[in-house]
Amino acid sequence: MPHTTVAVAALLCVAKGVLGVDLQHCGQAQYDPAEYVCWENQFLCPIRAGEPLSHCAGACYSKFMYTCTDNVVTLLPPVDTPFTLTVDNPGLPIHGKPVTAAGQHWSLDGQTSSYCPSQVGSECPPGNSTVIVASEGRAAMSVMVPGGQQAYLDPYWNMVYTQAHSAYIPSGSTVTGFGAYQGGGFVNLNGNGWGWVACPPRASGGGGPGWNLVARNATNAATLNECHSINLRVNSLPGSTLGAWQYT
Repeated sequence: MPHTTVAVAALLCVAKGVLGVDLQHCGQAQYDPAEYVCWENQFLCPIRAGEPLSHCAGACYSKFMYTCTDNVVTLLPPVDTPFTLTVDNPGLPIHGKPVTAAGQHWSLDGQTSSYCPSQVGSECPPGNSTVIVASEGRAAMSVMVPGGQQAYLDPYWNMVYTQAHSAYIPSGSTVTGFGAYQGGGFVNLNGNGWGWVACPPRASGGGGPGWNLVARNATNAATLNECHSINLRVNSLPGSTLGAWQYT
């Protein structure tokens, strides 16, 4: 998950002499290359969700949310056009696979499910990919159906979306706290920014035939031991892109 800047001084205190680990040196410190990356032979940054965090003037940052300009870490600009999402964690078999909408739910590497009334005819979007829009901390599906379809976190921290022609959202859901960044990722800032996990079939948080997307936070982290941290990469599309008449 993308993280706010991390003081490098705290990262220099890594475990030394861990049995069974081929430690390497970064300046005077030893580190596990599976857990950290060394910059300029003196700065250690952790590897989070498969991403070696970058270094900028004494701080570590995620390129899914930040950039380094004139030695200052700043937020990437927000995405102002529709986009698709792909999973990013090179250590997982679903790396590079799309986020897909079906059954009013976001899944990973599934099949997009959509519908278009016959009277719409050739004006209907293809409906074979999951297209999203985001603004001011909220997210929605990029659809033609009147009233749209809002995306949100349900009370179990699954990413879902409203049914067409309905604005119903269950009590206890979370509708804000999302960020989508140009050249970066779609970020969950809820629950102190614990980020996203991919839960394989039958794992806690899974429950279906495919991989499930869950927002990790203080209330559910203990149940997600079999799940894997991921980033969601934003793939920007032209401003007029509609993904479907409606997602089902």
